[in-house]
Amino acid sequence: MSFINYAAKEINCKIVYYGPGLGGKTTNLQYIYNTTQEAQKGKMISLTGDTERTLFFDFLPLNIGEIRGFKTRFHLYTVPGQHFYDASRRLVLKGVDGIVFVADSQLEKMEDNLNSLKSLDLNLKEQGYDLHHIPFVFQFNKRDTDNPIPIKVLHEQLNSFGAEEIEATAVTGIGVFDTLKAISKQVLRSIRS
Repeated sequence: MSFINYAAKEINCKIVYYGPGLGGKTTNLQYIYNTTQEAQKGKMISLTGDTERTLFFDFLPLNIGEIRGFKTRFHLYTVPGQHFYDASRRLVLKGVDGIVFVADSQLEKMEDNLNSLKSLDLNLKEQGYDLHHIPFVFQFNKRDTDNPIPIKVLHEQLNSFGAEEIEATAVTGIGVFDTLKAISKQVLRSIRS
């Protein structure tokens, strides 16, 4: 649920990067943060537990435009990837406006992708969200691996939602901003309707 700051004339939207551990969620946020101009972003904050880490920062994209005179500020979050951090994941998902599911394209990670997607669906349902009715994008990351899972297989196994799909290699930035642009457009469309 977007938060409107009337004093600053801003609409604040929350986008969560979700997916299996070490799939590239943090790499996406770090790339966006490192390549965004200082004036457009807040400080990156890392909440680190004994074995988990959640990153977030906000930024104000200049080229997205305004909605009825309000600027749009996006707050980007990652969740811990390991399944035993479900409580942390649920907490980060509270008030979410859009989700990027970062799937790991390595063959041995398909089961982790499936388990993480099931976890996402369950955690959203517990909060009254439906994955079929929330802005949602798949990022098929690590396409530069030696033998990546074919896109067709990722699509068939993961995307029963008909969500937009973007190929990426987050470590080099390929597809990172395409993914962000896709989810941002969906979130803005959702706010306008």
